[in-house]
Amino acid sequence: MDDSGTTPAGNRLHYGILVSTFLSLVLAGFLFDTPSDIVKGLLKIVTDPDYLITDYMGIGGVGAAFVNSGLVSLLCIALLGFLKVQVTGITFAAIWTVAGFSFFGKNLLNVWFIIAGVRVYAFYRKEPFSRFIYSALFGTALAPLVTQILFGFNVSPALKIPLAALAGISVGFILPPLGVAMMRFHQGFNLYNIGFVSGLVGSLVLSIFQSYGFLPQSRLVWSKGHNAALAPLFFAFFLALFALGYFLEGRKISGLAAVMRYPGRIVTDFILLEGIGPTLMNMGLGGMGSILYLLAIRGDINGPTLAGVFTVVGFSAFGKHLRNMAPILAGVVLGGVTKVWGLSDPPIQLAALFGTTLAPVAGEFGIFWGIAAGFLHSSLVLNVGALHGGFNLYNNGFSGGIVAAVLVPVIEAIRTGREKT
Repeated sequence: MDDSGTTPAGNRLHYGILVSTFLSLVLAGFLFDTPSDIVKGLLKIVTDPDYLITDYMGIGGVGAAFVNSGLVSLLCIALLGFLKVQVTGITFAAIWTVAGFSFFGKNLLNVWFIIAGVRVYAFYRKEPFSRFIYSALFGTALAPLVTQILFGFNVSPALKIPLAALAGISVGFILPPLGVAMMRFHQGFNLYNIGFVSGLVGSLVLSIFQSYGFLPQSRLVWSKGHNAALAPLFFAFFLALFALGYFLEGRKISGLAAVMRYPGRIVTDFILLEGIGPTLMNMGLGGMGSILYLLAIRGDINGPTLAGVFTVVGFSAFGKHLRNMAPILAGVVLGGVTKVWGLSDPPIQLAALFGTTLAPVAGEFGIFWGIAAGFLHSSLVLNVGALHGGFNLYNNGFSGGIVAAVLVPVIEAIRTGREKT
């Protein structure tokens, strides 16, 4: 175990890596648009009712999407610093996930209502907010609920502003206890635990809306034509991440091999287990592999798929690696060969990337069951979105929780039966 991350110097290094990463994302936005266009794009982004699937590159432009993602991430990092949170693997997973979904669904306006709700919960429990900070960051999966009320319903501002605030704060308040309770449901084999919780909450909220006659319409904002510019940019970015880890590890890759021996079930924090160097190398591999996969299937590199790529990268500090992700991806690809949809269909591009939430199934039970998990997920994820109406951005986390809850007991029963014979 590398304990450098638990020292003050190690913690400063980790904060520095996070800040420089997402500051560079803000600066990169100005490569694509002028400052005035970026400001106009940000205004469009924060006033859009942005439930699934809403590509911010299609709403506000590439530059504004980059800046939104970078700024939201930097503000969340500042919050962590203010709370004096020690940076570990789950910190990287949370910030990278926030950054990714700030390309589609989370923005400078809507995330704070959910975070405030978790802060109220901490105050009610008379416990430090830092104890629940990851529930707050991951819980911003339900941020579109706020902007749907603010900008998606034709009601008086005098009603919808307090209603949006109440809804966001209420949702944030109930996320921490639900997160603890629902972990038992999938036994830690779904890495996006709050995604599963958010799916349940989103389903309840949608039912309430529908009972009062508010019916959000399905939507698909999906931009194309960015691959030539974004693929080399992000591949180089993730290669640099790998190189940084290699340098910090003393130009050795032995720690990376150690990372890939872990099954990945919650809680598997690679920074605490193996140190920052191997973790960054693993993150870089996850990012480069994701970009290459999208190019191989002739997919699109845009806001939603970057959310998937960033989430893979983030959770490559907290449970994922190429060995346990590959079987899940193979299961989705198998679905593409045998089912009625293609791998380049937008929801399936996302299913392949986000479906790696089930990587611990492959890590714990082997390649066959990993492929089975990916195969089942590729079907289920296309249907569960109707339950929450797109209010839960982590739709794959919702689906992954159900797949894990159903599949893992079956696997364990079969294995137990074999041991008795």
